Amino acid sequence: MEQGKVAIVTGGGRGIGAATALELGRRGYAVCVNYRRDGRAAAEIVTELERLGAAAVAVAADVADEEAVVRLFRETDAALGPVVALVNNAGIVLPQMRVEQMSGARIREMLATNVVGPLLCAREAIKRMAKRHGGRGGAIVNVSSAASRIGAGGEYVDYAASKGAVDAMTLGLSVELATEGIRVNCVRPGPIHTEMHAAGGEPNRIERVKGSIPMQRGGTPEEVAHAIVWLLSDEAAYCTGAFLDVAGGR
Repeated sequence: MEQGKVAIVTGGGRGIGAATALELGRRGYAVCVNYRRDGRAAAEIVTELERLGAAAVAVAADVADEEAVVRLFRETDAALGPVVALVNNAGIVLPQMRVEQMSGARIREMLATNVVGPLLCAREAIKRMAKRHGGRGGAIVNVSSAASRIGAGGEYVDYAASKGAVDAMTLGLSVELATEGIRVNCVRPGPIHTEMHAAGGEPNRIERVKGSIPMQRGGTPEEVAHAIVWLLSDEAAYCTGAFLDVAGGR
């Protein structure tokens, strides 16, 4: 049990984020469920967390907005206490297309949410966790994607590029923060059964690609959540700068 610890899960109302928030609640964390638009889904996760006996709060904030990120952490401080665990899960995918079809606005939107957002959230977490700031340490897990290794040509090159930046951020921060009591690791999911595929314009994408996955199936949000929570836990105390692929062997 990780009793008494406070976690923020960005994009915590649905999919991998929701499964992670619930698993953290089961392990005794107080959890801030961050969301951008779907307040109802986030409220349902908070209700489930409270049923588990966990303290929980939902906070609306677009991680691409610096002022919103600052407010997210301040509201968490006030409601639950200082964060010691951050899950940088919030991310977007946009309709499948080739790069020559992409507008600058689309590319900027992708990078704002998937790269700027995690960096801003990490910055605020570091201010609270780092020993140099009087913190007691903590852990950050970034949610990247197997796309960062594959490139997603013909579908999501901008998404893959954004997740490649998350990988680089993980490595850099793990070194920068190793003496500050903060561990930084990364989980890279493969095709997972979430609503994200519909956002990309192909709700049944996993059925199309599962033949290329050695395990011949998509994963579940809970399978990814277990990996995230292990990396946050004291069981992973000597892990930093590590990448855990949860991708069925892909």
